[in-house]
Amino acid sequence: METTQETFEVKLPLFEGPFDLLLFFIERDELDIYDIPIATITNDFLEYIRQMEQLNIEVASEFILVAATLMRIKSKMLLPRPQLDDQGNEIDPREELVRHLLEYKKYKSVIDNFHKLEEVELMKEKRGNLMKELRVLAETTNVEAELQDVTIFKLMTIFEKILKRQEAEKNKPVHQVIQFPYTVEEQKNYLREELTRRPRLSFTELIESYPTRIGVIFNFLAILEMLALQELTIQIGEGFSNFWIAKAEATEAAI
Repeated sequence: METTQETFEVKLPLFEGPFDLLLFFIERDELDIYDIPIATITNDFLEYIRQMEQLNIEVASEFILVAATLMRIKSKMLLPRPQLDDQGNEIDPREELVRHLLEYKKYKSVIDNFHKLEEVELMKEKRGNLMKELRVLAETTNVEAELQDVTIFKLMTIFEKILKRQEAEKNKPVHQVIQFPYTVEEQKNYLREELTRRPRLSFTELIESYPTRIGVIFNFLAILEMLALQELTIQIGEGFSNFWIAKAEATEAAI
């Protein structure tokens, strides 16, 4: 009596990586990628790995890493105390996974377009006259003949031009931007502090405190702004090219 042995063929879909598998689950169940039900997708992912192990298929380390990540996210979401950021907002444990999935999905779509372009290019007929064109170009460009026309004078002329160009690059002016160490607001505060200690301040003393040209300019601008705001008054002496500044209130009291 002959016995017939029944054979069963089990087909397990293969995926290029764990993120490809996760996207398959999300698209199959029409899930929201920004609000993934982590418990459901973790169970589906682990079930797929168990099927691979039952069929003696070697499980890649990337799948094991993503499985551990899903279980870690699932355990964090079960904790009664959510994690908070520096601003006190609750941190979603799925945020990093969603970011990686979106980035993988973006690059996957680009790769699909590249595959389509590759298929289109492979269907095109290759050019048969390429070697002929290269041979014609090589014949028209006689490199040996050009080298025969090279003389010591031409070489020295080219060398001189290179030296001049190098010297011009070396002596090329460099525009350097230097940030001013003063601000008008800082100098206005300085003048206010000085006028609280004494009734008036001469412009000559101010120049001696800030002897640089930039310091003189910023102090002068500060005086002009304070004059416009009626915080200061100017007193000019006879026979001198100097003037004094004083508080507007102090001048009015003296008058």
